[in-house]
Amino acid sequence: MTERYLGVVGVAEALGVSRHAVHKWRTRYPDAFPAPDVEVDGAPGWRADRVAEIVQWRASLPGRGAGGGRPTAARQEYLKAAMARGLDRDEALRALAAFTAEFPEMNEPELCAWLIDKFRD
Repeated sequence: MTERYLGVVGVAEALGVSRHAVHKWRTRYPDAFPAPDVEVDGAPGWRADRVAEIVQWRASLPGRGAGGGRPTAARQEYLKAAMARGLDRDEALRALAAFTAEFPEMNEPELCAWLIDKFRD
């Protein structure tokens, strides 16, 4: 059975950022950024179930935790829709992180749009 891993591009898409951002984090925070599970020819790879861990690490960055950092437009719309459905911000963000780990093939804007659509059903 073939094992699948997310490379830098996959992690970037899952978090809704550029691959450059992921490279920058790995360089800037080499002891803090979650270590890859594998390396193939020098290219890192993470198991898809670790996306939530990386999201949590990112939230701990200065200016990003506990209400810091401005969310993307897609995340803002998702949060607005989630709160209209009765979730608080923390619950909505935990749900988003869980779905990000569950559907690594979708980037954050796609996931937010999908969840908003599901709220309408």
